[in-house]
Amino acid sequence: MTDAIQTTVPSHGLRTPRSQGARHSRRSVSLSGTWRFRLSPTAQGTGPLPGADTAEWDEIEVPGHWVLQGYGDPLYTNTAYPFPIDPPRVPDENPTGDYVRTFVLPHGWRREGATLLFQGADSAARVWLNGTEIGWWTGSRLPAELDVGELLREGENTLAVRVYRFSAGSYLEDQDMWWLPGLFRDVLLLEGRAIDDIHVHADYDHTTGEGILRVDVTGPGGGPLEASIDLPGLGLRELPAAVEHRIADVAPWSAESPTLYDLTVRAAGEEAEQRIGFRTVSITDGVLQVNGTPIRMRGVNRHEQHWERGRSLTYDDMLTDVLMMKRHNLNAVRTAHYPPHPDFLALCDTYGLWVVEEGDIETHGFIYDGWERNPPADEAWTPALIERTARMVERDKNHPSIIIWSLANESEGGVGFDAIEAWVRDRDPSRPIHYERDRTYHNSDFYSVMYPSLQEVAAIGRREEETPEALAENPEGESRRRALPFLLCEFAHAQGNGPGSLADYEEIFASSDRFCGAFVWEWIDHGYRATTEAGETYVRHGGDIDYQPNGQRYCHDGLLFADRTPSPGLAQYAKVNEPVRIVVSGRAVTVTSRYQVRDTASLAYGWVLERDGIEVARGDLDVPVLAPGESAEVPLALPGESGGVGEAWLTVSAAVREDTAWAPAGHVVAWGQGLLDGGAPRHVSPAQAGGVDQRGETVAVGPLVLDARTGAVRALGELPLTDLQLDVWRAPTENDHGQGALNNTAKMWRAVGLDRMLHRVDGLDIDAGSVTVRGRTAPATQPFGLVTAFTWSPVDERSVRLTVDITPDGPWHDTPYGHHRVVLPRLGVRLALPASLESLTWFGLGPGEAYADSREAARVGRWSLPIDSLGVSYPHPQENGNRHRVRWAALAGTGTPGLRVDADGPIDVTVRRCTNHDLDRASKPYEIPRREATYLHLDHALRGLGSSSVGPALPEQYEIPIESTRYAVVLTVTD
Repeated sequence: MTDAIQTTVPSHGLRTPRSQGARHSRRSVSLSGTWRFRLSPTAQGTGPLPGADTAEWDEIEVPGHWVLQGYGDPLYTNTAYPFPIDPPRVPDENPTGDYVRTFVLPHGWRREGATLLFQGADSAARVWLNGTEIGWWTGSRLPAELDVGELLREGENTLAVRVYRFSAGSYLEDQDMWWLPGLFRDVLLLEGRAIDDIHVHADYDHTTGEGILRVDVTGPGGGPLEASIDLPGLGLRELPAAVEHRIADVAPWSAESPTLYDLTVRAAGEEAEQRIGFRTVSITDGVLQVNGTPIRMRGVNRHEQHWERGRSLTYDDMLTDVLMMKRHNLNAVRTAHYPPHPDFLALCDTYGLWVVEEGDIETHGFIYDGWERNPPADEAWTPALIERTARMVERDKNHPSIIIWSLANESEGGVGFDAIEAWVRDRDPSRPIHYERDRTYHNSDFYSVMYPSLQEVAAIGRREEETPEALAENPEGESRRRALPFLLCEFAHAQGNGPGSLADYEEIFASSDRFCGAFVWEWIDHGYRATTEAGETYVRHGGDIDYQPNGQRYCHDGLLFADRTPSPGLAQYAKVNEPVRIVVSGRAVTVTSRYQVRDTASLAYGWVLERDGIEVARGDLDVPVLAPGESAEVPLALPGESGGVGEAWLTVSAAVREDTAWAPAGHVVAWGQGLLDGGAPRHVSPAQAGGVDQRGETVAVGPLVLDARTGAVRALGELPLTDLQLDVWRAPTENDHGQGALNNTAKMWRAVGLDRMLHRVDGLDIDAGSVTVRGRTAPATQPFGLVTAFTWSPVDERSVRLTVDITPDGPWHDTPYGHHRVVLPRLGVRLALPASLESLTWFGLGPGEAYADSREAARVGRWSLPIDSLGVSYPHPQENGNRHRVRWAALAGTGTPGLRVDADGPIDVTVRRCTNHDLDRASKPYEIPRREATYLHLDHALRGLGSSSVGPALPEQYEIPIESTRYAVVLTVTD
């Protein structure tokens, strides 16, 4: 076998692949559970397996990965292979696991035609039954079946499996993920069957409402089998198979209305039950349609991942994923970058998700060889590519949720793709084909790219994008490509805090029916729960493993954290993908259905009126049932109350009316807000003459005490208040770091010294009505800086106004960092308060964190949280916890004075127990110190988040202009 794993030949001994998902009257036995296990450092060192004495071997759980059960480490790479590029050979250093278990056949078991089914073995496996070798294969995320009927015994049987960490197949599996060897999916023994395979063709004619059904049934030899079919849900019984039937009044399947019917197949004294859905996928005039209706997939890329079990997921894990997707307004998933566990696809059928299923093929690492010897371009690999594709298509062909086959990911082009495209089109012409990385798109029914800018996406929507270089001399091919629908297979990289601009992308997507779908990268952080020797918990990434090369933190890039807790990014995505759009304008509410198939009868609407964040009234809203795309304007009769202190906001929400399979009644799917009136301003006493009083070493400005020499703040009444200074730094986000040298804004910040700003006081201007502290803040080595003027004016015995003036000084746009323009992380003031403060109450966007380009999920209101709950514990510490467009905020504690801040205009507010530099220096959350202070940031602006960890630069509108700036706040000491 050591020679076999170093060959382009994909397998030996596998039977013809067939569909899964039907419930057969013939039995199956799970062989999952506890196996005997032995790990060897090389394939050569394993020794003979048949008849081995396993009494002294360890025990291991199947499904599972041995590197997550105490045998070595998982390895993470993004693009690089963890072994030399020398296809199809792999190194001798190739950890190899031997698995052995015994089992007893059930009574009356039919041995003839019995098979062993392995749902997943990473990366190659060799199998013996009762001492006889029966086959081997590559293709980690694909089913493998072996005929075993002649070898089965009455009584005890011994099954032995040798699994190799690396094989020739690994050259086809360089997906951005952890390398996780082992028997990681179910192992089953299947009883011999007369009904060997079922192929359901269930189309829908949207012009007549008819279902068009043909069921092909094959027997053990692969030939057609005479069979009959029942569809009791449609009152049909004993219809002949292999014949087309037109069935009236069929409810079609869609992601919004996932109607399934139970199909029963009878042949040769056996029965098999298969759930089916009627639907037709087509591309008409460059528009993707299902059942004659244009659709748009609002989706996510999903790796299989659990922070303890890796890719070995339970049914509950998969159900959790599907329910969370549905509850967050997602309607589609791309199975990046391999076929998932078949149970996941069955859940997509049941609950309703459009699926782009992708083949287990990626050769990204050949980028380091200049794409020389790339397997898809080498005919020697074509049989392996075809076999992998066939094992996917045959297993999953009966799932209505799968509407597109994706051939592979990031594997460039070649004759291999011509072959697998031809095979798929011949075997299953009912679904279109996607493949993004061949720049000519001649194998694809979609134009598709990754991570375009907003400007590039807008041009694509108008079909005015630039011609790819590969088609510059091929006008016929370019004409075909430009007519294709556009599928954005990856955008908005969800690494760390972000992604930004989701609403901007959505606005463009809605502008053109060329856009058939977009998929955020990605669903979940790939990280593993770990504990330090001191008992501190954290989530491991690739760089935490002592192995090179590794992809460092790049695996922490999901809308879910590793423990499946939703990130703020998922809330943002849910908001922009709402199934209805609610616009509140005065006392009129406009509701627009964004459903594509169903009406809005399942939704109920309610409203809440709040003044300064305090509820004034609430009620129900009667909105007519809307067809897809339809709008209605509904007048709203509100209570006569008007005027008062603080803004009045009307919030209207749409919720699920009754319990559904995926959410309980009352689950909110959409909301909108509108400002009814700005309200009267908070009463502020006029400044009093004589409010400034110099007392030796201090100056009193109303309740504020300043150092008379330095202008440093000492206290506000009885509240200690110190360390007030201009602050332009933030702990860089993953998107601030960009991708390598591309869009690495954080590198520029450090190069010019924005992380090491120095402060100078140039003087104090004191008069009877105010004190102005003049100064300059600038980085060492640089000729540019920011001139500041902090003007303090007394308001009353408890309040003081701070006016902040900031003026750029020096050559900000001509720096030692070359042609790169300097941009600011933040612009505002920071001050330190006592650690005894415990909570923050604010009026502004909330309750979660929000930023200029990532704020749609936050709504205007009055919110209150403990200070320790304001932040978000990203697995790599970075900027987090900002509250956006805050009008006022109040800090309070037990037995200590508090502080209220009223802004002249909306500001950004962050409160935490550490400094920005503390966050910046930490590599794990447990390394962040907890200071004996409370740090309050009152910012004129924070830079947007963007998606530059993989993607374009931050759009200009979310940068902070370096220009003269003034803003003001009133600080009040409270009881």
